[in-house]
Amino acid sequence: MSEQHSDQHSEQIRVFLVDDQQMVRAGFRMLVDSQPDMVVVGEAGDGGEALAQLAVTGTDVVLMDVRMPRMDGVEATRRLLAAPDAPRVIVLTTFDLDEYAFAAIRAGASAFLLKDATPPELLGAIRSVQAGDAVVAPSTTRRLLDHFATLPEAGDAAGPGAADHERLADLTEREVEVLGLIARGLSNQEIAAHLVVAETTVKTHVGRLLAKTASRDRVQLVVLAYETGLVTP
Repeated sequence: MSEQHSDQHSEQIRVFLVDDQQMVRAGFRMLVDSQPDMVVVGEAGDGGEALAQLAVTGTDVVLMDVRMPRMDGVEATRRLLAAPDAPRVIVLTTFDLDEYAFAAIRAGASAFLLKDATPPELLGAIRSVQAGDAVVAPSTTRRLLDHFATLPEAGDAAGPGAADHERLADLTEREVEVLGLIARGLSNQEIAAHLVVAETTVKTHVGRLLAKTASRDRVQLVVLAYETGLVTP
C-alpha cells in the first residue's frame, strides 16, 4: 500500500468482506463504503480465498459468513486468529446463534450478527469491535450462556485444558468476581451497581481481565469463564 493510501485510510476502519453470495457482499460494500470512517479493503467468496487475501491485506475487521463452500467461516476464523496481530472477526449467520456461529465464537470471533441486522446494528458492531470494547449486548451474552447450558458436560472435545485454567491463575479475587458477573451477562453499569463501585473502576477491572487472560474481548471472557467452570449453567 502506498504512503498516500495509508495516510488516507489511517483514520478509517479497514473492513474485509467474506461471503459466498456476491450480491450480499455488494450490499455490505455499499453500506460500509458510505461511511466516512470505514473503507472496504477486499472481499472473498470462501474461507480459503479469504485467508490468502488477508495474508497480504491490512485489515481491522472481517465480516465473516459462517456457512460457505470449500472452507467455512468457522475454520477460516480459527486459522486467521491463530496469527499474531490478527484482525477482529464478526461472524454473520442466518440463524440466531446456530452451531456454526457458536463454534466461530469459540474459535475467537468477537461478535456475531444476524444477516438481517439493520444497517445501524452492523455499523455499530464494526465500530464497537474495532474500538476493542466489543461490548456485547447482555441479551446476546445471555443467549450464549443458554447455549452453554445445553452442551454436554462430559466428553466435550473442545473442553477446557490446563492452559485455560492457567489463564485464571494471576487474577485477583475481585477480578474473578468481575469475570463471573461478566459471564452472567451483566453490563459494566450493572456490575458497578452490584459491587457498589464506580463504572470507571469496573472498566479498569475489565481491561486487566482482558490483558491477564489474553482475551480479545468480552465474548472471549464469557467463553473462558464457562469453559473453566468458573460459571456453571
